[in-house]
Amino acid sequence: MKKLFAVALGILTAIGGFVDIGDLVTNAVVGSRYGLGLAWVVLIGIVGICVYADMSGRVAAVSGRATFEVIRERLGPRAGLANLTASFLINLLTLTAEIGGIALALQLAAGVGPGMWIPVALFAVWIVVWRTKFSIMENVAGLLGLCLIVFVVALFLLKPDWGTLATQAVQPWTETSGNPLSYWYFAVALFGAAMTPYEVFFFSSGAVEEGWTARDLSTERANVFIGFPLGGILSIAIAACASVVLLPKAIEVTSLSQIVLPVAEAGGQLALAFAIVGVLAATFGAALETTLSSGYTLAQFFGWSWGKFRRPAQAARFHLAMIICLLIGGGILATGVDPVAVTEISVVFSAVALPLTYFPILVVANDPEYMGDEVNGRVRNGLAVLFLAVILVAAIAAIPLLIVTGMGS
Repeated sequence: MKKLFAVALGILTAIGGFVDIGDLVTNAVVGSRYGLGLAWVVLIGIVGICVYADMSGRVAAVSGRATFEVIRERLGPRAGLANLTASFLINLLTLTAEIGGIALALQLAAGVGPGMWIPVALFAVWIVVWRTKFSIMENVAGLLGLCLIVFVVALFLLKPDWGTLATQAVQPWTETSGNPLSYWYFAVALFGAAMTPYEVFFFSSGAVEEGWTARDLSTERANVFIGFPLGGILSIAIAACASVVLLPKAIEVTSLSQIVLPVAEAGGQLALAFAIVGVLAATFGAALETTLSSGYTLAQFFGWSWGKFRRPAQAARFHLAMIICLLIGGGILATGVDPVAVTEISVVFSAVALPLTYFPILVVANDPEYMGDEVNGRVRNGLAVLFLAVILVAAIAAIPLLIVTGMGS
């Protein structure tokens, strides 16, 4: 019964934790411009993150090593350092976006500008990372994130033309009017939002923190293959709500208030309250994960003592790194930069950084010295190699598309 409860709780946490500020913003932006014309990218991203997270989780459970421990060993110090630099900077950019998302959610709740809430968000994230148990931190944020199911409810309350939505989804080429390069730019951004690297850094490191072994692989697979796909439904619901309410009025998403507008229109103040709680929980949970991932990547690569279960005196550099990253993120936001713009940039560069961590994990997942009988089978490996090709194409195309389209404008 205890193990069954752990599996169920892990699945619920994965559902609530799948959607962060990147998914919220990118799916709403895409829905307001193309309807469900890019839903196929979300589906590809769901499969991709499942393949990636499953390999990372298995490697961590079987070998007892987290992502960047593996990367340093397999790539060596020089190539590994280049990998670390790129991945760390992307993670820092994502952390900045998540802190901004918390501030925007608090602004929606209180009606006070986000600048006031940035220090509050930074302090709250730091104190939770420092004082709260790993399991409580992860599960509370994930379960509260389930309030985002209100987007699914809102979609039914809006009584959309289901035929139109289905046509948008199954005939995406009908939504590519205008600049086709902008369509593909948003496809890459949506793919990057679904496969943000920090999710895997946190997942694999969390497996080590919680002492997973090969006996926990059933829990790992349930969390990944049930939780993430159900979480992906929330992403599609966000895009669908934007398609129903914002697309006909030619409203392009530039703020968090526009993302939750369809929910308010469908269910009034009560539904809006659920949406705000869900957004706050999702961004806060992602901020916790990205903060920890900043410490994880540095500590694992350089061989520092790390782990949330260790007191600051036992892992001083690990905890100091997280504090510095929070301060840098807060400093960037203090310049007045738009958190939504930071989010849009972060998801595109996430796509750029993906091959750097995906490939080493794929190699280790096929190494019997690490994995024993848990190496990738033929089907898994074929799917993993296919996604490596997709990831490489997205990474190569991301920056040229960003420049040529002016961030999709």
